[in-house]
Amino acid sequence: MIHPWLAGTWQRLLALGERLPHALLFVGPPGLGKRDLAEALAARLLCQAPRADGTACGGCTGCALRLSGNHPDLMRVEPADASADEETEPDAKGRKSSQILIDQIREVQEALTVTGHQSARRVVIVDPAEAMNAFTANALLKLLEEPPAGCVLILVSSAPRRLLPTIRSRCQQWAFARPSPEMLAARRVDAALLAVTGGLPLAAERLAEQGGAESLARFVRDLSRLPGADPLALAGQWESWLKSKEAAASGMDVVRLTDWMQRWVSDLAALALGGRPRFFPGQAELLGRLAGRAGIAAASSCYNEFARIRRVAQHPLNMRLMLEDMLLRYARVVSGAGS
Repeated sequence: MIHPWLAGTWQRLLALGERLPHALLFVGPPGLGKRDLAEALAARLLCQAPRADGTACGGCTGCALRLSGNHPDLMRVEPADASADEETEPDAKGRKSSQILIDQIREVQEALTVTGHQSARRVVIVDPAEAMNAFTANALLKLLEEPPAGCVLILVSSAPRRLLPTIRSRCQQWAFARPSPEMLAARRVDAALLAVTGGLPLAAERLAEQGGAESLARFVRDLSRLPGADPLALAGQWESWLKSKEAAASGMDVVRLTDWMQRWVSDLAALALGGRPRFFPGQAELLGRLAGRAGIAAASSCYNEFARIRRVAQHPLNMRLMLEDMLLRYARVVSGAGS
């Protein structure tokens, strides 16, 4: 699928023709359609009769194999817990890996030692590329240094700085920018969800499908009670919320919650500095009042502390204590006690 804001990028890729490099690195924040464009390019390269606009025809043998998920010349490499089925072997603690494993790269290397089945073209999509550890990345580096003939590797990354510099240097980088306000207006995405995701339409649409509007409304409603309410009581309520079936069904977890907290405080700091809110424009008046109490130094310090908390939110040692710490810090700042 070629999203409207990626049409220019698509045309530039097509214009390369036979000059298309053997390794591409698509970079940009999640929710812009990087993977969709990678899949569209793979489909184009493996199609036997592309359409006039350069997209795959959808009807040839190559397209039929790809659409059925059985194209032998298209390999997708993603974290084992996302790509493997229930028979994937767990680690010593019974968990499936959230990383791309070195064995996955070795399987690709072995598959590429034989000639392409349907054509001279073979395509490998690695997404997200930053999920590779050092050993896996070094194994991929060998492929990038000595690519098999006719092979195109497409790496997709939302955090390219986490990749080895040697990997980045061997790929042609394509940066994906956020769509213009005019393009966003045509999508008719919920304005609040679009704002909280930083103007990323696909991320906002996924959030809407998961019932994110209700979760966001509760988040804003709960925070608007501070500093008057008890932050420890709110931490307990949030812990129960995050452990509920409703939260699990909507994808609401501690990572998303801490991410929203960091963005809320980012807007608080922006207003304290005389700027405008980016993620919660609908709460500009409330945030403006809170910013006046907090002051620049306290709001900026709180943002830095929340950035630290966000880094460990994926695996908190104690969720309740983490929530209490976060809300106590915030309550102190917006009450003026942290100034």
